[in-house]
Amino acid sequence: MQFTALYADSKGEIYDAPGYRAVGRNGRDHVVLSPEDMIPLPEGSELMYLPGRTALMAEQGKIGPVAGSLLAVAAVLPVGYTRTHLPAFAVQPGAPALPLFGYTAVASYKDRLYAAAIKTDDNTKWHPHCYNTPDIKRKVKELAKRFPGNRLVSHLGRCSLEWHCCTAQNLFYHRWEAGIPASPVCNANCFGCISLQPAECCPSPQSRIGFTPTAEEIAAIGRYHLEDAPEAIISFGQGCEGEPSLAAATIAAAIRLIREQTSRGVININTNAGYTAGIRQLVDAGLNSMRVSIISAVAETYNAYYRANYRLDDVRASIAYAKERGVYVSLNMLLFPGLNDRPEEMAAWGRFITDTCIDMIQLRNLNLDPDALLGIMPAAQAKPCGVRRFVAWLQEEFPRVAIGNFSRFKILREDNACDIMI
Repeated sequence: MQFTALYADSKGEIYDAPGYRAVGRNGRDHVVLSPEDMIPLPEGSELMYLPGRTALMAEQGKIGPVAGSLLAVAAVLPVGYTRTHLPAFAVQPGAPALPLFGYTAVASYKDRLYAAAIKTDDNTKWHPHCYNTPDIKRKVKELAKRFPGNRLVSHLGRCSLEWHCCTAQNLFYHRWEAGIPASPVCNANCFGCISLQPAECCPSPQSRIGFTPTAEEIAAIGRYHLEDAPEAIISFGQGCEGEPSLAAATIAAAIRLIREQTSRGVININTNAGYTAGIRQLVDAGLNSMRVSIISAVAETYNAYYRANYRLDDVRASIAYAKERGVYVSLNMLLFPGLNDRPEEMAAWGRFITDTCIDMIQLRNLNLDPDALLGIMPAAQAKPCGVRRFVAWLQEEFPRVAIGNFSRFKILREDNACDIMI
């Protein structure tokens, strides 16, 4: 079973290349893609060509660029799937930076498309057919009438209709996990930030919130969602904001207002966990769940990506405080083939996961130009083992830690801790 390479012409039309085998990348290493690397292209995936990047292919065991500077092709996977290989390409002179997508190697076999990926969660709730339905505009208008003057409703309506944000839309669909942005500022300058990029870089895929909502604005829609939405979660720390713990006083006040009215549902924060004083305020106010963004447990690698004014030790301290008080803690692991799966990174992950006693690892395909990210990262000390083996290692080494892509709805106990419900 040999997979055929794909390429695109100058008009963006995508073709296969009979006689040429498909090639992928793990970090900077090029490999011929094998059957164990590939799965049928998941429904909801998108194909795109990569401007300024010549497709690489293998012929008679030799990897090289396709004749005629034809362009490389990549897939962008739906949530619930974790890529194992990057697309292989040679960068042409003057090539532009790639936009912020999770580029995945893709190939064909017997007229069917395949992607270099593994399925890591059930994406039933996050499948594209659940979102952007014909009635979403009406639902946005209806909620705006219910909460006149609430700036968050207006902001999330734009996120729903313009940026097609799933967690924003869930507020209007009145179900599952709904995002509530709260902080326009951040204590990190992430290389791959999706809401704020320097002008000379690739454009951000969405705009950052331009105001700080009041506790009353937050509590109004938070209470509305938690009171009777099915499997209700509200989450602070969305893609359209900075670091929510910097607005801890406001969010903590909102949590208390919500809990005066309802004990139902889960209150979650997506955070870099670098501002421990803010995390403590939120935990003390009644936070149930915390999802910590992290790319590495090696300080040098971590600092290269986050470029923050806090330390990795601060993240550890925040997790420790939350865990001691019954908060369900997940790592939002930013996954990049050829980085997280380096032996030195895996050793650090092992120590970090053991020391922090986290409950879950949520895998996230890191949306970045591959060469741009590798250009700021420390050089690998040894050959990466591959994403598939890395995920298997996590599962084997830490059997009590849930591995997936999505937050689990949790049943609250009387002690305010959480029990997971699959």
